[in-house]
Amino acid sequence: MLDAPVSGGKAGAASGNLAVMAGGDQKVFEDILPILNSFGDKVFYAGKIGNGTVCKLVHNLIAQNMRQIVAEGLTLGVKAGVDTEILWEGVRRGAVGRARFIHETLVNTVFRNKFEPANFTLSLAKKDVDFAIELGHELNVPLPVTNLVHQSFIEGINRGWQDKDSNILFCLQEEAADVEVRATGIDAAKAAKFITTHPEIQATANPAPLKRRNAEAARG
Repeated sequence: MLDAPVSGGKAGAASGNLAVMAGGDQKVFEDILPILNSFGDKVFYAGKIGNGTVCKLVHNLIAQNMRQIVAEGLTLGVKAGVDTEILWEGVRRGAVGRARFIHETLVNTVFRNKFEPANFTLSLAKKDVDFAIELGHELNVPLPVTNLVHQSFIEGINRGWQDKDSNILFCLQEEAADVEVRATGIDAAKAAKFITTHPEIQATANPAPLKRRNAEAARG
């Protein structure tokens, strides 16, 4: 038995473009890997039984929260007079659209507990959030998540972190949850290459390398 939830939605299910997060005995995973690969192109072994479900829940939690902050940003920009399509292009062509935080920044800062030298200081990041909130007040655009995040910036500054990398705010959540999120063994260069970084380049689906790595991981 495995718990193996998927991510990719109806379109992914129809095309076989699904992430499969499988938890359970490694031998069972290896035995049924060909079946999982038949409907998923990003199958990975998540460890003990139940881990797959946790991965899925965390993925969806992040996704739902992202929807709200994207909604706040786009409504602010459109109400400020920027055409929706232009605004969308600006966001997706930047670090946000390339998911740089997940694939690169998180690995280089939080996972390694390394916040100096700063790539983008907390004080500079707070300045941008300050301006966004000011614009929201001017245009009567509610920014509930942004205002909550702003409180974290204030706490970070009050702790003297203004010259550290802005990702140090992650530590406030770790402190509140009484857990550290560290993974120093990840190859940051390889992690940064996981996705296509230009919106006009369509990645060619080639799940074979990932499937081989999964098979090797399952064999231990």
